[in-house]
Amino acid sequence: MTDPFEPTAPLPAPDQPTAPLTAPDQPTQAVSYSPAAERRPAWTDVAAESDAEHVAPPTPRAWYEPEAPAATGTQAAGTGTRRGGAVGVVIAASLAAAVVGSLGTYGILASTGALDREVATVVPVGQAQQATQPVPVTIDESSAITRAAEKVSPAIVTIAVSGAAANPNDPFFSIPQSGVGSGVIFDSNGWIVTNKHVASGAQTLTVTLEDGREFNGTVYGIDTLTDLAIIKVEATGLPTAPIGDSSTAKVGQLAIAIGSPLGTYTNSVTAGILSAFGRTITVQDGTTIRNLIQTDAAINPGNSGGALLDSGGNVIGINTAIAQTAEGIGFAIPINIARPIMQQALAGQELARPWIGVYYVAITPAIADTNSLPVEQGAWLTAQDANGQSMDPIVAGSPAATAGLRDGDIITAVDGTAIDADSPLDDILTQYAPGRTVALDVLRDGAKVTLTLTLGTRPTTLE
Repeated sequence: MTDPFEPTAPLPAPDQPTAPLTAPDQPTQAVSYSPAAERRPAWTDVAAESDAEHVAPPTPRAWYEPEAPAATGTQAAGTGTRRGGAVGVVIAASLAAAVVGSLGTYGILASTGALDREVATVVPVGQAQQATQPVPVTIDESSAITRAAEKVSPAIVTIAVSGAAANPNDPFFSIPQSGVGSGVIFDSNGWIVTNKHVASGAQTLTVTLEDGREFNGTVYGIDTLTDLAIIKVEATGLPTAPIGDSSTAKVGQLAIAIGSPLGTYTNSVTAGILSAFGRTITVQDGTTIRNLIQTDAAINPGNSGGALLDSGGNVIGINTAIAQTAEGIGFAIPINIARPIMQQALAGQELARPWIGVYYVAITPAIADTNSLPVEQGAWLTAQDANGQSMDPIVAGSPAATAGLRDGDIITAVDGTAIDADSPLDDILTQYAPGRTVALDVLRDGAKVTLTLTLGTRPTTLE
């Protein structure tokens, strides 16, 4: 059966190209363009007779349709009736056949669903296609950045510090004669989270809001685990930034940084992507900071302590450092690591971190293959000194030593939570308060061992 929409014969092209206007090779005969004689319609003869009698001619019923000729007097009445009846029968039969055919065609089209199809748009050749096209899905990043900036900027503060710029070797933050950094208001009663290297050693702190208000600040506490500090100002009703969940962030998603680079360009907004998670950096004083977020959003001196946001304007990190020998490599502390000390501050508690007292290597498939380890994830208790010589990874007198952990052990889980790339040991431990007792799943010489350990309080300084 042919397609009901397919014509049985192609229609002539409406714009058939003409032959080029060139001289013919052979002479041609003259062509007459005089129109052929036409038969005069019958009504003109009537008009002529009427003119002769000075009577106006009758107007035809249809200008392009000649009137049907009248029956002649010699035609028999019976013959005319039979012929007219036959014509009537033929017309009626044709109409009936057309109706039946149309109904049949309609039934076929309805049953096949053809009547429900979109009608294709016919577009002349050479014109732009006007038929329905798929609508591309786009993410308006500029709008997301604008909304995030409007939402969070009022809660980003500039922190001017005196007495903190005395260390010219500080790899994070060093501006001669004066210091400046950024901070994030996380509670309307004047609680601000920032970097330790911004607040540590400060004699005075001046906190300036986006709207120009200034407050004197005091250092509430310094984090002993990572580069964080809590600052307090005496104020109420301050704007706050929404605190997000860094564990849900994904590599490649939009990242927005807000801070005060150089202390001059306050509340500057830069954007990029989240480049990686779980980064470890070692600063010039030998301190190692783990589990950082890497981003290519521009972070400059003065941005330290500012916010790293997701596309919804939620704080997922606190900006902390840049790679000085490269461009587009910045680091932020995941907000989930900062959350416990923020909660301790709000509760009026001293800032404290849990501590077990070990040095370890986070296992990856490559490390496992190189060192013939039995598992591809976990915390491998091993360490080397500054000269590359092996050293005991268990700190003497630490909770780990008391619990019986040994050099070469592999911790695979804490209270049933598996240690892997998404949940490293430090991240898991930050969820517990000092003094809490936890169960450690350990692989020792290929055998599984469960040890009970009571978390200690991380010392202010670690050798």
